[in-house]
Amino acid sequence: MTASESEIVHMNNIQDLNIKDEVLPIFDYSLNYFTRNKILKLLETPLRNESQIIERQKILKGFALNNTVLEKYSYTVLYVNEVHFFLTNFNEDDLPKRSFLFSGPTADEVVFHNKIHQLILFFHRLESICFSRLNLIAFPEMYRKDLNRILAFLSVFDLKKYENTIREKRLKNKHIKEIVAKIAKLKAADKIQPFWEDLFLFESYLSISKAIIKNNFAFPTFENKGIVLKDLYHPLVKNPVKNDFTATSNVIVLNGPNMSGKSTFLKSVSLCIYLGNIGLGIPASKGVIPFCTDFSIGLNRRDDILNGYSNFMAEVVNLKNVVLKASEGNKCFAVFDELFSGTNIEDAIEICKTTINGVTQYPNSYFFISTHIQELKHLTNNTVSTFYLDCELVDTTPTFTYKLKEGWSNIKVGRILFEKVGLNELLER
Repeated sequence: MTASESEIVHMNNIQDLNIKDEVLPIFDYSLNYFTRNKILKLLETPLRNESQIIERQKILKGFALNNTVLEKYSYTVLYVNEVHFFLTNFNEDDLPKRSFLFSGPTADEVVFHNKIHQLILFFHRLESICFSRLNLIAFPEMYRKDLNRILAFLSVFDLKKYENTIREKRLKNKHIKEIVAKIAKLKAADKIQPFWEDLFLFESYLSISKAIIKNNFAFPTFENKGIVLKDLYHPLVKNPVKNDFTATSNVIVLNGPNMSGKSTFLKSVSLCIYLGNIGLGIPASKGVIPFCTDFSIGLNRRDDILNGYSNFMAEVVNLKNVVLKASEGNKCFAVFDELFSGTNIEDAIEICKTTINGVTQYPNSYFFISTHIQELKHLTNNTVSTFYLDCELVDTTPTFTYKLKEGWSNIKVGRILFEKVGLNELLER
């Protein structure tokens, strides 16, 4: 990365994806909170370029190819917590001193010996059921170095020898001293903390890989022009309706009545684009998506009370930030759900028209805009793609199919529901 690239401040407004509460649970098969925190960090951190994305895809594909070995990866959570605490806080000066007043070991010595036992048994399990069995060739060369660091760290402890000694109850003080010397050497070389970082990153990738396999997520390919998503869906929706979506223009207007599923569809597309851009599989059977440098995903309309902005003013400021980034040549992915619905209808029509037609001049960025303003149907130009979620009238009752169609919806659900609940009759008495 060049100095100029490092100075770029990217715009990543992704809070409406609810990464921690909605996305993390999809990918969280972790065995401990260290790994869970690492997964969350991976999910919250966009990658800088396509090369990094492809590299992560290859890493996760390597985990899938090792699935037969990795499906057996497990341990008691208490073990990792205690071994981590022991190694992280290891200090030779704190070792229990041998007492010559008693023939047997002191209470402190028993505790310390148990910690050594636990360390050997825990690391032996990791090495024997997993790391020594991995097909390293399945992983990209750069990540193989991480795995070899883990293997090198574990090999220091001569685990097969000491595990066998423990199992036969022949571990003596001389063995404890040998192991302590190994730990001290690792600490002096500053290799303990990097080992835990490598291990928890490994477990994070393993957890994410399990989710991708379980949910049949697909790894997208990258094209600068257009978006293709096949069998797109939102993974948190029970019995979701899957849709195929293809857009060749960079501005997509999603229209239709309230309750038709516009927000869910926008969140589904946003998840695909975002997850794909951090190198993960996406909730679709196939994906061709653009690489994006900046994300602004506005799905939950709300007032910014702390800054004193109304919803409308917050939208204006957000739109300006996105347009400024796009005008600088950045590759933005922006979603505006029910754009400018917080102002009067005349203003909304006029400024929505200006926005929709104006952002077409930034072909490197993608803009998804949802609306239920029917008047915009005649104001969009032929460089804008329009879609709607289908709604059918069955015996004058709106029935939402949640199927995506090209064009513009002509159904006015509000008027129908108003009349159906009897408000016309009540109010015209």
